[in-house]
Amino acid sequence: MSPCNPIGLANDITRGRALMFDPMFKIHICLHSYDMVHYGHSNQLRQAKAMGDYLVVGVHTDEEISKHKGPPVFTQAERYKMIRAIKWVDEIVEGAPYVTTLETLDKYNCDFCVHGDDITLTVDGKDTYDEVKRMGRYRECKRTQGVSTTDLVGRMLLLTKSHHITKRSFEYFGICKCKTFSCILSPQGPKGHSPWTGVSQFLQTSQKIIQFASGKEPQPGDTIIYVAGAFDLFHIGHVDFLETVHKQAEKPYVIVGLHFDQEVNRYKGKNYPIMNIHERTLSVLACRYVSEVVIGAPYAVGKDLLDHFKVDLVCHGKTEVFPDTDGTDPYTEPKKRGVFRILDSGNNLTSDDIVQRIIENRLQFEARNQKKEAKEMAVIEALKHKEDSLKTETALTNN
Repeated sequence: MSPCNPIGLANDITRGRALMFDPMFKIHICLHSYDMVHYGHSNQLRQAKAMGDYLVVGVHTDEEISKHKGPPVFTQAERYKMIRAIKWVDEIVEGAPYVTTLETLDKYNCDFCVHGDDITLTVDGKDTYDEVKRMGRYRECKRTQGVSTTDLVGRMLLLTKSHHITKRSFEYFGICKCKTFSCILSPQGPKGHSPWTGVSQFLQTSQKIIQFASGKEPQPGDTIIYVAGAFDLFHIGHVDFLETVHKQAEKPYVIVGLHFDQEVNRYKGKNYPIMNIHERTLSVLACRYVSEVVIGAPYAVGKDLLDHFKVDLVCHGKTEVFPDTDGTDPYTEPKKRGVFRILDSGNNLTSDDIVQRIIENRLQFEARNQKKEAKEMAVIEALKHKEDSLKTETALTNN
């Protein structure tokens, strides 16, 4: 019986077949810190799920992350719940070991493990997947370009709005020429940058949206529920709210309306949203409680929107409702129809709270990012040296 599944893997009928008699059924595991879960993590899990039948995700403890990487932004309880909410995840292992071994894979009845094409290192600079790689039980998926935890932390600390304008880079504005935030987050300044810690500009495509979207239309008998907001830095507060929304009906079809960056900045101020509309779209689509997303939804939930989507219920959390540009209540129409409902998810975490966590621990996060990139650069140099040596050896042999 699997420690992460009380039913047991051998004849778990909830998976649709008895694994004991079906060697083609592939169970695989992803192990990661999953701190500040973003759409890059979700995309990794989407790719991983496509490699097999059943995806188990191992999430490290706060203690393990602090030891090998530095202080986490979110607690392990928050990270466990965030990963459970991603729709491609079948099961999670709480407190998974930082170094992945064959013993770990066998313990959870997994055929192989999956990780991105970046490298994960222990505190002493060793590849955490070395053993499973050597034994052929390792698979790799592509890292999502244009996002990293370092990037998001940088946006919070910089307090700029440049990320709202996707056609212009930080270099254009003269804010950050290295595009990895190392010149700001690291007191040493840029000395060469890891391709895994640094980021490139995120470019949204229709294909990426299709990969994340469920593609399911409302069915007869579904209750169509509409919610709207920024859903910036998609976090556990959003997950708890959407789970509460999902529970409002027996057959819910939840539509999330996402406001454009300029609209969010109008009512949130500062440099919000931290994530632009394209990034927020993927983050929300990855949530298992969401059926559809309206990209650039109107701020006022009016007659046309309610009629077009045949909305049965409009929900809002306990957060403040800001008036529209003309001073009116954006929920006037659903209130008039008697379909508006305020929900209390029991979680009052906001994007402001997350930014505050980062600011309060800025020095620790600066040290964490600098340490992480230094280890990665050391590995890159070692790999480059090995490649150069092989080239030299080959050339001598051919001569």
